[in-house]
Amino acid sequence: MKINKLHHLLNPITRSISTHPLTFIFIIFISHSTITKSFPNPPPIPILPLPTSPQLSWQQSEMALFLHFGTNTFTDSEWGTGHTDPSLFNPISLNATQWLTVAKQNGFSRVIITAKHHDGFCLWPSDYTDYSVKSSRWRNGNGDVIGELSEAADELGVELGIYLSPWDRHEGVYGKTVEYNEYYMAQMTELLTRYGNVKEVWLDGAKGEGEKDMEYYFDNWFSLIHQLQPGAVIFSDAGPDVRWVGDEGGYASTTCWSLFNRSNAAIGGTEPSYSQGGDLLGHDWVPPECDVSIRPGWFWHPSEHPKSAIELLELYYNSVGRNCLLLLNVPPNSSGLISAEDVKVLGEFTNLRRSIFGNNLAKTAIVSASNTRGGYNDTRFTARSILEEGIYTYWAPNKNRSRWEIYLDFQEPVSFNVVQIQEPIQMGQRIIKFHVDVVNEDGVWCEVFRGTTVGYRRILRFQTVKTQNLRLVIDQSRSDPLVAYLGVHLDTVSVIGTTKHNTHNTSSFSNFNGSQVLRQPVYNRTRISSI
Repeated sequence: MKINKLHHLLNPITRSISTHPLTFIFIIFISHSTITKSFPNPPPIPILPLPTSPQLSWQQSEMALFLHFGTNTFTDSEWGTGHTDPSLFNPISLNATQWLTVAKQNGFSRVIITAKHHDGFCLWPSDYTDYSVKSSRWRNGNGDVIGELSEAADELGVELGIYLSPWDRHEGVYGKTVEYNEYYMAQMTELLTRYGNVKEVWLDGAKGEGEKDMEYYFDNWFSLIHQLQPGAVIFSDAGPDVRWVGDEGGYASTTCWSLFNRSNAAIGGTEPSYSQGGDLLGHDWVPPECDVSIRPGWFWHPSEHPKSAIELLELYYNSVGRNCLLLLNVPPNSSGLISAEDVKVLGEFTNLRRSIFGNNLAKTAIVSASNTRGGYNDTRFTARSILEEGIYTYWAPNKNRSRWEIYLDFQEPVSFNVVQIQEPIQMGQRIIKFHVDVVNEDGVWCEVFRGTTVGYRRILRFQTVKTQNLRLVIDQSRSDPLVAYLGVHLDTVSVIGTTKHNTHNTSSFSNFNGSQVLRQPVYNRTRISSI
């Protein structure tokens, strides 16, 4: 009886085949087998340590403007004494919207301002001191630089960061450990509760020789910052979220890990080489930030002039192009504006970047790989994913392979001298060593670049080549390597082969296919004073 009922549930074609009970059982088995779903392979397992959400946001912003501004702007000095008359502060044309418009138009998605520098003068009306804008002539003592900047940041969609100097040459309780730490944390609380979302808090351990002994309660400060602004990253020599790269020239090491051991670092006492390179065996994710000024000094001085656009491009290659964020100081002048000559240079810098990176020669290439996770039909991990900008799509190989190669066939010979590579860092930083080959005119693979780390972004430069085929070979990786993006570009303005800290990069040939290096004047890095 049950079989007869089942017989009527089957479609007419099935019913016509047979009425024998065993036939029905066979049909049911076949029918169930054909509708069983084939599940895709899951993504590869991330490899620790991993960035937090604020760290990911910070890294993807790539560039930020530093705004050194205060009484030093009006006294033509770098380190104020703490005794300058606050009435001197009077930027009569101050326009925070102009600052942020300049930033946004030139690819800087966040700004960090010196809310208080070493002289102790506060750019907001703090309740805990009169040494601030409320004692100045500006806005008749009713102004608030941080407030105006915060409002402009909200309107223009630019992220806000603040620098509150631990060293204070004005405050009388400085040198009394408990009292000053209470004072500092009270001012930090004002800044982090009055001005909306703060995305970065910038700290250092600067202090002049012969100054009073002072113990900073950094762990207390860090906890307070994360409590009040959980979306903010904290910068210092030793993190906890972002580390100083170890110099003030804007250059990272060619080997640059976001991995780091915070236990091996201390604010004001970290070995520069450790800061520059990071740690392959690091247990913490603490990526590096490169701070450098567009001018010789950090504050605006009427006698100084900005670096050229070519020099800024060189900084970009050696900071953003080496897994770092570029923090470029562009100080407002005594009128309260970013100077016209700085605006001009930043615009030229932007145009240079667009001319180079606005065209990815790989976009029309045929892309393949030595192997693909889930097979070549799994579109989630296909090699062609590397042509899509961003880190959330990526090529992944099959597990436990020792050969990791991606191939580009441009379909016709193309000339280039720049390659950029990105890893999906939300899955961990993996690549230890890699090299790039091209096919020469004799049909032989020839190495053009050998490097170490990649991270969020690695930009490679070498002598111009003309070829139809390129391959990226990953020689060593912490786990199965993943590649999110591969860009191929032609730079006609830079000097190739004269970059600083280039000891890990090698080229196996010169004058490939008769190509020549474009000769341009060599620009020496300007030495800048210490913050």
